[in-house]
Amino acid sequence: MKHEPLPDIGEDEVVKRRGRGLRAAVAFGLVAVAAWLLSAPMAAALVVGVIAAFFAWMPAVSPYEPPALIPAPVLDMPDRTQEVIDAVDDALLIIERQRIVTANDAARRLFGAERVEGDFRLALRHPAAADLITSDRDVDSPIEIAGIGDADRRWAMSVRAIAGGAKLVTLRDRTESWIAERMRVDFVANASHELRTPLATIIGFIETLGEGGGAEDAAIRERFLGIMMGEAKRMQQLVDDLISLSRIEADRFSTPQTPLALGPVVEEVVGVIRSGMRDDGDRIELTIARVPEVRADRVQIAQLLHNLIGNSIKYGRAGTPIRVLLDSMQGKVRLRVADEGEGVAAEHLPRLTERFYRVDAGRSRSIGGTGLGLAIVKHIAERHRAVLDIASRVGKGTTVTVTFPALLPDALSS
Repeated sequence: MKHEPLPDIGEDEVVKRRGRGLRAAVAFGLVAVAAWLLSAPMAAALVVGVIAAFFAWMPAVSPYEPPALIPAPVLDMPDRTQEVIDAVDDALLIIERQRIVTANDAARRLFGAERVEGDFRLALRHPAAADLITSDRDVDSPIEIAGIGDADRRWAMSVRAIAGGAKLVTLRDRTESWIAERMRVDFVANASHELRTPLATIIGFIETLGEGGGAEDAAIRERFLGIMMGEAKRMQQLVDDLISLSRIEADRFSTPQTPLALGPVVEEVVGVIRSGMRDDGDRIELTIARVPEVRADRVQIAQLLHNLIGNSIKYGRAGTPIRVLLDSMQGKVRLRVADEGEGVAAEHLPRLTERFYRVDAGRSRSIGGTGLGLAIVKHIAERHRAVLDIASRVGKGTTVTVTFPALLPDALSS
């Protein structure tokens, strides 16, 4: 801040100096005359007069003080209130006498610029929000409201009283947290249900055998034990899929960096599956072209193939071919698995990769499905930055395509 010194001598200072000079002259004259009248030598009288004049002058002299400083005038600063609230991500409204007097950019995007001018009820068309804003009571924590912007969006709304009787309304988007919480609740419920059914079956047969029912009949005992073994394997498969899905999700932000030729991996997985199908292994038709390498996790790619081919075996019509194709297109590597099954209606396609979602729950359980296969495929594809596409026609079959970014588009591998 700049400072300007005051003038060195003002009018008051001049008057004070003149008064000190007059007093010194009077003191000099009186002392000198008194000394002369007392028959003092003239020189002594003058000296005594000068000394008197000096002491008459001294009491009036004040110590030196530096010039006082005064601040320079403060220039008018621009009002940056609007810029500050526009930088806030949450939607902010300042409401005074039921009218919106200020809104930030987030609020204008949410409600529309024309609705944030005037009565707040044109923007906040929600009974709970209106009651909270018009009420005089203090609310310690935000309330959750839905239906603002989109029907599925969730908001945490808080209202704070500010100066002048106005109110500051804050809307924080909680949609992602709400979706995550709903997914967690659904997951726990579905997993519990999937485990409860086989457990109930196993417990029932154990109780029956323990009470002697069928224990003496070898055929009945073997049938019971076979069912129990099947249910136990189903639970084991479900637990394995849950653990696998958890591991894949934990690594979803870590893109694999190891170069991998997909051709040999596809051949290996198809060979293993064929060997397990005994006489029906010829259903799987394999077509592999020379393609570039990709950055991939070999174990997860094998798991992805097992799940896709396994689904085609389960849901494809018996005796119809299952085609596994590997080729390149526009510098990318494309893996396709196609069957000739009953197909899936269009309304089910967007939900096929959801955990535990089944088009036909009864049929899926009867053939040993856990409802997690395509969810695992989706997460493996996402980790590899690949694109997953599912196309299906009712009565014709289903084709699942996974398109990987190539490591080096010009370098082909067989």
